[in-house]
Amino acid sequence: MRRQFTYRFAAATASVAAGLLLASCVNHQAAAPADSNANQSAAQTGLVQTEFNRNFSTYFQRIASDEMQGRAPATQGEENTVRYLEQQFARIGLTPYKDGSYRQPVPVMQIDPVKVSALTLTDSKGASSSLTYKTDMMAWSTRMQKQIDVADSEVVFVGYGIVAPEYNWNDYAGLDVKGKTVVILVNDPGYATQDPALFTGNAMTYYGRWTYKYEEAARQGAAMALIVHETDAASYGWNVVAGTSPIRFELAAEHKNMHKAQVEGWLSLQAAEQLFAQNGTSLAKLRQQALSKDFQPIRFKQRASISISNNLRQLTSNNVIGYIEGTEHPDEAVIYMAHWDHFGLDFSRPDDKIFNGAQDNAGGVAALLALAEQFKAGPAPKRSVAFLAVTVEERGLLGSAWYANNPLFELNKTVAGINMDVINVYGPMRDVMVFGYGSSELEPVLSRYAKAQNRYIAPEPTPQDGFYYRSDHFNLAKKGVPMLYARGGIDSVEHGKDWGLKQRQRYVSDYYHKVTDEFDPDWDLRGAQQDLFLYFQVGNELANNQSWPNWLQGKEFKAVRDKSLSSKQ
Repeated sequence: MRRQFTYRFAAATASVAAGLLLASCVNHQAAAPADSNANQSAAQTGLVQTEFNRNFSTYFQRIASDEMQGRAPATQGEENTVRYLEQQFARIGLTPYKDGSYRQPVPVMQIDPVKVSALTLTDSKGASSSLTYKTDMMAWSTRMQKQIDVADSEVVFVGYGIVAPEYNWNDYAGLDVKGKTVVILVNDPGYATQDPALFTGNAMTYYGRWTYKYEEAARQGAAMALIVHETDAASYGWNVVAGTSPIRFELAAEHKNMHKAQVEGWLSLQAAEQLFAQNGTSLAKLRQQALSKDFQPIRFKQRASISISNNLRQLTSNNVIGYIEGTEHPDEAVIYMAHWDHFGLDFSRPDDKIFNGAQDNAGGVAALLALAEQFKAGPAPKRSVAFLAVTVEERGLLGSAWYANNPLFELNKTVAGINMDVINVYGPMRDVMVFGYGSSELEPVLSRYAKAQNRYIAPEPTPQDGFYYRSDHFNLAKKGVPMLYARGGIDSVEHGKDWGLKQRQRYVSDYYHKVTDEFDPDWDLRGAQQDLFLYFQVGNELANNQSWPNWLQGKEFKAVRDKSLSSKQ
């Protein structure tokens, strides 16, 4: 019989007072004593809960150290990192993932496009034009084949390339694109119109992400999928598209990704406009047509051809997983996750060769250890609590994708999860920045505990960039599991919003994915400690009641969650 699950907040288990009492008891003997100056400063500014676990900074610094060699998967840096995490999980007392080991092997295929031809467009009269690799277009294949050839593939413009039943939207309606090349607009109609009633307005949905567009094109049978690049709509310039390493990483599989399109890629704005002009139209005109629910795909007069030669190399990396078994419902679990990997070493650099990845994401893994330590020191939870340090996030969220397909706890028994990726190092913030704001029933829980810290939850400053779909929690979210991705935002208690926003911008411009992202002992980690309290309180509440959070009505993952919960026995 189908059961209906409603998310209720029981007063006895979910009150803020109870959460605060429990959190006040989590600092155990292993944690260093509180710093009196920090406590005095906190008292002067009205701050609370700034000392969750004093080991956090030590973990943070160690994971970001040169010893870990930049933490690249399938390197000595991985072995150093994974061994350290195993030692800490064992010391804390977490139960190993399987057969006495904390390692979950993740098979990965490296696909290196050693030769990419020009993209040739030929019309019915034999007139042709060529688009140059990296200058006019980017193209690759995620199929695990050494040679990829697409020849004389009919070109079709499919608008935003979206099939979204919940929005009554289907850009592929009535069209067979098997073997064809589809040209697709980036982002989604809500962003293009800024109409809050269309999709989610300025905030990107998953339908706006380039990954979705390739997935949908493959489901429709397209041979090649090309997205038109626009800097604002994509949230990054052509230099990012063309300048990033062309090497792809995919989960190794017997099917060799043969279900995917043969070729995926981008068209530069200039190249796209040229193609549109050759067909008597323009980007502006096509966009206007694509914004209608009655949009009909447009067949272009060109046929596309391209060849790609790949080198293939199979690798193995590891997720590191430990858990605390629940006392009453051990098969039900709350998940904490953070990716341990980064970009490793670059020997071509004359100075600093190590991508230490301190903020991205040594801090998140340090938070994972701090939380595990405190959970283990307290009363055993009624439901299990799992701690996942996942791999290959920087190359496509692959470790979390492997876990989502091979979970320790069945996904219909996974209550919810919290992802930690880039921890706040800029001091206490009034706002708790929620990525994907307004998506799930986890947010009211977070909000109650944030209010107890005299804080408030708020959307990320740039929801149009779709950051919710760019980190590991997403692989569990799209399988229905409600996932919270939040951290201290930009409303600095001591310096204000403008200062906080500048720190965020400076991180992106000066440190993000650069060798300069190193641990700084002068960082103010009080805000991160506050966030750790929130992560603990939300997860602890869920681990000790019988609620089953869901996505809010109309969200793209709700139908999957509903189906998953209906099969729970």
